[in-house]
Amino acid sequence: MAYLSATGSFLPRRIVRNEDLTQFPEEFRPRIEEKTGIRERRHVSEGETTSDLAIEAARACLADAGIAGSDLDAILLATSSPDRVQPATATRVQHAIGANKAFACDLNSVCSGAVFALHMGDGLVEAHNYENVMVIAAEAYSRITNPKDFSTYPYFGDGAGAMLLTNRPGRARVLEVILRTDGSGADVIQVPGGGAMLPFKQVEKDKDLYFRMKGRQVYEFAVGEGSKIVADVIKKAGLTSDDVQHVVLHQANVNIITEIARRLEMDEDRFANIVATMGNTAAASIVVALDDRMRGDHAPKPGENLVMAAFGGGLSWGAMAFAFEAEPSE
Repeated sequence: MAYLSATGSFLPRRIVRNEDLTQFPEEFRPRIEEKTGIRERRHVSEGETTSDLAIEAARACLADAGIAGSDLDAILLATSSPDRVQPATATRVQHAIGANKAFACDLNSVCSGAVFALHMGDGLVEAHNYENVMVIAAEAYSRITNPKDFSTYPYFGDGAGAMLLTNRPGRARVLEVILRTDGSGADVIQVPGGGAMLPFKQVEKDKDLYFRMKGRQVYEFAVGEGSKIVADVIKKAGLTSDDVQHVVLHQANVNIITEIARRLEMDEDRFANIVATMGNTAAASIVVALDDRMRGDHAPKPGENLVMAAFGGGLSWGAMAFAFEAEPSE
C-alpha cells in the first residue's frame, strides 16, 4: 500500500500578465480571461529549463518530507516539454538532488502525465516495496508554444510539482486509480515536428515546431470524460460524491472546472482552482494545485477524501483517489 507523504512545487519568478502580451491586438487580450479565467502565468527566464523547475520542486518536496535525495529509490518525471529529446530530463534532476541510488526516467502523457506517473509510483511501492518514490511533473510550455499564436500561447504557463510516495503510513493512503487512453485522438493535441515522424531537417513550416491543439474538441473531451472518470474513481473507491471533500482537476480552464462540478452535482468550493494565476501548466498543474491545497485554508483533514483527475494529449485521462489519515506520531 502506498502513501502520499509530502508535496512540493515551484513556479518561475517571471510573471506575465494578460496586458503584457502586447504581440496581440489590445482588444484581444480581455478575451483570455473571459474564455478561461486566466489573468497571468509564469514563464521561465532566459537559460532556465524544465529540469531547473523540477529540481526546485523536488527540493521543496524533500524538505517537506524531512529526507535527503539519497533516500529516494526512484524518480518518475512527467513532462511533455523535456529539456532535450534525449536523455531523460529526470537524469539531470537525479544528479542535482543527490539521489544517487534512485533510478530516474521520464514519462510523457501530456497533461495526464502526473496521474499516470503516480500510478506507476504506487505500483513500485506496492509490488516491489520501494520505500521512497518521488513523482515530479514539470513543464516549460512557454518554450514550445508559438508566441504569435493566440489559440495557444496566452493559455499556458510553466511550473513544477512533486509528490513523495512511501511504503510507510503518511498523510494520505492511495485508494484507487483509473487510467484511460484513446489513441484515435492522437493528433488532437501535438507538436508535429522534431520526432521520427517529422525530423527537424524535414520541417518546412515553422508552425510545425510548436504545440497545437483543437480547442473545441479538447474542451468537449475534457468535460465529458473528465466528469465521468471522477465519478468512476469515486465509485471504484467505495465512496459517494458526498464522501469527497476535495477535487483537484487539471488546471486548464476555469470553465472546465465549473462544468465538471455542475455535471457531478458537487459544490464548486470543493474544487481546487488556481488557474487564474498560473495558466495551464500541463502535467504540472494538478501537482502544483495539490501542493497549494495542502498548504491552504482548505487543507485536507484526517478522515477526508481527495480525488485528482487530469485529461490531455493522446488522448489520455486518469483519476486517483486518496484517503487522508492522522499522521503517525514520531
